Amino acid sequence: MAQLTLDDLLKACSPGGSSALTEITQLAPAGGPQSTVAPARYVSKGAKNPTYNFGIRFVDGAPKITVVIDSGQSQSNRGEEAVERSRRDEYSPIHDILSRIPTIEVDYEGQKYSDWVLPHRAFDAHIRAGSVGGESVTKNPIYRAARDSSHAHARALMDLSPVSLTNGSWDATRKSHQGRYRTALESEIVGVLADQESKPEPNLAGGARVDPVAARVQLDRETMTALADNQRDELSRKNYKSILAEAKAAGKGLTSASKLGLGAIPPSLEALGGVACSQIIRSHVLSFATLRQLRFGLSAEGDIARRAVLAALGLVGMALANEELYIRANCSLVEVDYPETVLDERYGQKRSLAPITVEQAGQLLREAVDHAVKVAELDWHGQVFEVQGDMSILQAASADVEEEK
Repeated sequence: MAQLTLDDLLKACSPGGSSALTEITQLAPAGGPQSTVAPARYVSKGAKNPTYNFGIRFVDGAPKITVVIDSGQSQSNRGEEAVERSRRDEYSPIHDILSRIPTIEVDYEGQKYSDWVLPHRAFDAHIRAGSVGGESVTKNPIYRAARDSSHAHARALMDLSPVSLTNGSWDATRKSHQGRYRTALESEIVGVLADQESKPEPNLAGGARVDPVAARVQLDRETMTALADNQRDELSRKNYKSILAEAKAAGKGLTSASKLGLGAIPPSLEALGGVACSQIIRSHVLSFATLRQLRFGLSAEGDIARRAVLAALGLVGMALANEELYIRANCSLVEVDYPETVLDERYGQKRSLAPITVEQAGQLLREAVDHAVKVAELDWHGQVFEVQGDMSILQAASADVEEEK
């Protein structure tokens, strides 16, 4: 099959061009069909216990009960993290072109976070709370120009943070003139439940802990409090308070030291387990229709060239995310076959393409950038917009929210 070319991207990014490029991959549990996989967990509003996202989808010509194994946001994050690794890793086969991409970086005294990993990209709170040259970043003219960008003139944002246009961003906390850009790359992994007759219910998984030193550790209030105080700087606030509360409630008696990780925990069926799937499907959709809403104050040729750069950047994220089938614990997957890649050619016409590899996506990005340098005033040379993070944020950081999940 033919490979996707820069000419294809330029045509797709032109008025009336292709609506989307779609890639579908059939996956399966690495342990075989008898294995279960662990889907993404969710907590419904008002509920305490997590569950899975079950729903009805139209699969192979019929409605099927399905479960979300990896959501669109999660898949997007995996692609962004993969790009960030390749951008920093000089041994990556596409490091040369990724290292040219403009980025925003927040520096918390040596701990650096870029707009590729911050959840709201250019408009993330860590960036907005920071400073440049001792002054609030929101007063910086370069950053203000990017915030004031719009679909009708997005050049300043693309020059500062192109990922904000490819993967979507929303300046949600701004009083007015909020920039809102939907993602051009949509992805997810869903599973078709093996049992299509019963009401979908999460399986339960057994959990236990073995302590080779002592199966049971009971401590008095004074000892329990002293141990907790000794580790206070490393314990979350929630856990620390819980330990003290249990010790106090025990009075002059003894209490279990299990919250400190001491002693064994007998096997129990409490945690969410995996689900059995007859089919697992990963899908990517790169929307050229979304990219065609963007203009950059250039000629028609220049606007098209810049859209093609963003399209190629989306393909790089897709290819890098595909390269590592790493989802979460107890969710090891393998491909059943090559991806099916299809370019929409409008009015029901479609063209099959060869699967897009990391090397091919990187080459498309090189060609798109070189073309945009010539016709679209693109100047990518690895510029980094450096922001000093507000250390009060880092000092107040806690893992309590993660624990509650």
